[in-house]
Amino acid sequence: MLLICGLGMQMIRWTEPFCQELAASGHRVIRFDNRDSGWSTHFTDSAVPDFAELASAMMAGHRLHVPYTLFDMAADAIGLLDQLGIEQAHVVGRSMGGMSAQIMASHHASRLLSLTSIMSSTGNPSLPQADADVMGLMLRPAPDPTDDLEGFLDLRLAFARRIAGRNFPFNEALHRAIVRGEVRRSHDPAGTARQLAAMAVAGERRAALATVTAPSCIIHGTDDPLIPAACGLDTALSIPDALYIPIEGMGHDVPAELYKTVIDSICAVAMKA
Repeated sequence: MLLICGLGMQMIRWTEPFCQELAASGHRVIRFDNRDSGWSTHFTDSAVPDFAELASAMMAGHRLHVPYTLFDMAADAIGLLDQLGIEQAHVVGRSMGGMSAQIMASHHASRLLSLTSIMSSTGNPSLPQADADVMGLMLRPAPDPTDDLEGFLDLRLAFARRIAGRNFPFNEALHRAIVRGEVRRSHDPAGTARQLAAMAVAGERRAALATVTAPSCIIHGTDDPLIPAACGLDTALSIPDALYIPIEGMGHDVPAELYKTVIDSICAVAMKA
């Protein structure tokens, strides 16, 4: 069971209790850092993308130059399976990681036993976008944690609280511990910008998703202000026979109260394989 994390996040976002519960269901669980995050390779020799230039080029229909794409990130996950000697795996991705998992399912079909895409999207440009204040919080420059750790934590916690579902209590202590853990492991805002550029140029995946043959499960919160629920439904409608599981009150987060619900859904689609 390969777990792929989201934009700017590190593998510890898949918390140890979540991984332990998933492993207890009978799966060998693997989590890893995407390129440009955590302990993985950081593309420090690549420039930080200029998003104004990217937007202008996209509007003009010009070829876009970015350090790498989501297809490269999906290939990283395949390379990890190769190095571990794993021919096929159940793949679970959240947010940007869900997009990578979708590309794996459509472009590396023989390597997937099942696909679970959580709080992600197809890239369909007609879908609703994130709330403006959410984007503002996500893109607001944060203090350098080496100079102002508390200021950095306050900003990241404000964003985490805003995107969390309103039906579940916000566990500030857990989120604070995760953010502190990520800072200790690595802090690279330029890497996050490069990942964001990879997402920006990914295009839409609906035609490719129509070719997916792996049993698929799409999980999405009805209260997600970052990637609205319509994006999850669009993903499910794009994949033949995909199971769509909307979770009432869940935001762009998987709180501990929903671990069992999410894990049961992952295991149910894995059983179909």
